[in-house]
Amino acid sequence: MSALIRLEHITRRFQVKRQLGTPGVPFIKAVDDVSLEVQEGEILCVVGESGCGKTTTGKMIAGLLKPSEGRIFYQGEDISTLKDENWKKYRLGVQMIHQDPYASLNPTHSVYRTLAAPLKRHWPTGNETSIRNRAYELLEMVDLTPASDFLDKYPHQLSGGQRQRVAVARSLTVNPSFIVADEAVSMVDVSIRISLLNTMLRLKQEMGLAVLFITHDLALAKYFAWEGRIGVMYLGRLVELAPARQLVEAPQHPYTKVLLSAIPEADPDVTRTKEHIQLRSMDVPSLLRLPGGCAFHPRCPFFEGEMCEKVVPQLTQFRDGSAVACHPAQQRRQAELVTEAEGERL
Repeated sequence: MSALIRLEHITRRFQVKRQLGTPGVPFIKAVDDVSLEVQEGEILCVVGESGCGKTTTGKMIAGLLKPSEGRIFYQGEDISTLKDENWKKYRLGVQMIHQDPYASLNPTHSVYRTLAAPLKRHWPTGNETSIRNRAYELLEMVDLTPASDFLDKYPHQLSGGQRQRVAVARSLTVNPSFIVADEAVSMVDVSIRISLLNTMLRLKQEMGLAVLFITHDLALAKYFAWEGRIGVMYLGRLVELAPARQLVEAPQHPYTKVLLSAIPEADPDVTRTKEHIQLRSMDVPSLLRLPGGCAFHPRCPFFEGEMCEKVVPQLTQFRDGSAVACHPAQQRRQAELVTEAEGERL
């Protein structure tokens, strides 16, 4: 089955302002050689520190940025070759929910006007009454009830959580098949994050949506993508990709292990006894001066010497569905799979 979205060796470079005494105009690779697939109806969470390239990846998938290298496919077609109706189909099929609900809505537009604009543009046969009814239905779908209380309000009259629900409703106006949710709950109150995530999970089930959920919080990714997959990014590269349960219970990459060890537990006894992995260094390398070999090796608690320092690890996929870009982890995982295969033969 063809993937809904497929990325093949995507790289995105940005030009950096010339610095005094620096020859030439340097570039940084915000995203470096990323390949992945998202199937119809699948949830994929991308996790990583600020500046790791996860938002840039989401914007390239949504068509807001062009990749410097590599190709992106939507329903098997290279989006760089799409024109006219095929391009329109792609742009309607892939929608984005932005991080900041205070900046993503026009403060001079009412909720109705915000939702009506795409409906009038892409549903030209609808009259004013039918469009208003559809806007009402969309607000009900995102749990803004009763919808009549919100249709004629302006963004400044809504809370952050309510604004983000309006943003979710707006993304659904054109019946997309794929949603890029960029830190969609990071700027709303902690008390309503789970409620908003549950709304998105329900909509995903009801509408058959595929979702790329971008977050820096691995605990949120664990909750939202428990039936899907989680990808971990570090300094522009995808370093681990696996089914969520497998990644949480048996992480392979040292960076993933460090992130998981930092998640606080609800049980204080577990928190006190939980092993916290110490990094070799707390300093994150600059994208302008990336270290050779594995970019994580200056901080890696499992550093193993020359191989880590000099050879860039490639994301290697294993038959259990996991993939990891780490020399020691690849050797260890390969040995485990060989042992398992031998045990099955016996």
